[in-house]
Amino acid sequence: MTDFLRNRPLVAAVVGILIVLLLLGSFPIVPETKEAVVVRFGKPVRILNRYEPGRPIGSPGAGISWRLPFFEQIVWIDKRVQDVDMERKQVLSTDQRRLEVDAFARYRIVDPLLMYIRAGNEQQLTEQLRTILGSEVRNELGRIEFASLLTPERQGIMDSVRNSLNRIARQYGVEVLDVRIKRTDLPDGAPLSAAFDRMRSAREQEAQSILAQGAKQAQIIQAQADADAAQTYAASFGKDPQFYDFYRAMQSYRMTLGAEGKAGTTLIMSPENDYLKQFTGRSR
Repeated sequence: MTDFLRNRPLVAAVVGILIVLLLLGSFPIVPETKEAVVVRFGKPVRILNRYEPGRPIGSPGAGISWRLPFFEQIVWIDKRVQDVDMERKQVLSTDQRRLEVDAFARYRIVDPLLMYIRAGNEQQLTEQLRTILGSEVRNELGRIEFASLLTPERQGIMDSVRNSLNRIARQYGVEVLDVRIKRTDLPDGAPLSAAFDRMRSAREQEAQSILAQGAKQAQIIQAQADADAAQTYAASFGKDPQFYDFYRAMQSYRMTLGAEGKAGTTLIMSPENDYLKQFTGRSR
């Protein structure tokens, strides 16, 4: 055999390459960030570098392993936290607002064997999680009002979505770590304009209500002030009648001679006129 290969260098090179490929295929190198499901004729037989909660990804478990070439295949699975983006969906809130919602979830595969059995590979898993995420977001946002998404209540809504999604994702060997809404918009076109009109009308009605309440409160305050003033004047006039005469005269002078009198009016009166008695001291 050795002489045969020595006399045929091309065949020897091909055989050498095949031996190298066979050795490389028999001893795969498992990266630290990956775990692998070894499948023999479609049946999973063992897991390499399996994820364990609490153990750092760089811990022992990766490195050179082995498999039976041609008989066993390896399905690689990422051990790190991954993201899945939800397709932009339209959601109807309880206050009949149509919303365009864009969300994403962060997850980790904690049971690679269950993931392989239920989904087959990571790509199919991502598609299934995307569908489930969209359904859970639509169901949860359909129970609330649009204004709730603009308040701290939004965090509780996202926690509820995460818990619901996590219960379903566990069936695929997946742990959902977080769910977030990236963007929430009103649909473009007529629905958006109608929503703005409704919002403007609601704010205008609210402003009119506030103004009406303010005017009513002002009238109450003014009436109370007038009553208090009349009571004070009555008490003063009863104690000093001359003060009452003086006060009424001053009001008359202000109306006739002051800024509230008619512009351009000229009055000619004798100093002995009774109207001017407060200026001459004759009222005493």
